[in-house]
Amino acid sequence: MMRHLLAVLLLSIAAMLPVQAEALPPDDSVDAAFVLQQQAVPLQATRANMRHYGQPWILVGIRSQSLSLFDEWGRLQQHYLVSTARRGVGEMSNSYQTPRGWHHVCEKLGAGAEENTIIFRRRVTPWKYTAELHRQYPEKDWILTRILWLCGDEPGKNQGGNVDSYDRAIYLHGAGEHVAFGTPTSLGCVRMKNPDIIQLFDQTPNGIDVLIDENS
Repeated sequence: MMRHLLAVLLLSIAAMLPVQAEALPPDDSVDAAFVLQQQAVPLQATRANMRHYGQPWILVGIRSQSLSLFDEWGRLQQHYLVSTARRGVGEMSNSYQTPRGWHHVCEKLGAGAEENTIIFRRRVTPWKYTAELHRQYPEKDWILTRILWLCGDEPGKNQGGNVDSYDRAIYLHGAGEHVAFGTPTSLGCVRMKNPDIIQLFDQTPNGIDVLIDENS
């Protein structure tokens, strides 16, 4: 009798336990499709900010006469042709050369100004650059539309004394259509096409890191 009751009790407990579904074999076709899908997406090269890892940054290449904007992951967001100093690279005051090394944008000027607006002594004017105006003043270093003013971050190289990039008024700025972008023509600043400087201005925060590299 006791054996019969024990058997009934065990059967009751077994009936109350959840039934586990039989494990299905892996679907090889799904795995293969996923792998093929990933292989079809090209890998994007990244270039991380080596000064402040995980932050967006700008690279100005002297050799390539280009400017590249990278996001916080080091992914290329924008790439522009620019024009740096016709006298090459250098940090000394009155050298009219483009300084090298790490900088950051310390002031942004010209927000909202129309394309080709002349900025004189860092003030937005009511005047506009035109090709005719350039013909009248062919030696004028026209600063147009927007300014990203750079501060040097390397003491003794581009910060302080007679090598201070901020005191030298080194900018990323808009320039006229007469500029041969992709070749060095400036008096030390980094000249950009007006639509490009507007886009860069809108996409970058004040304080963003800027590396000017003569070998890039």
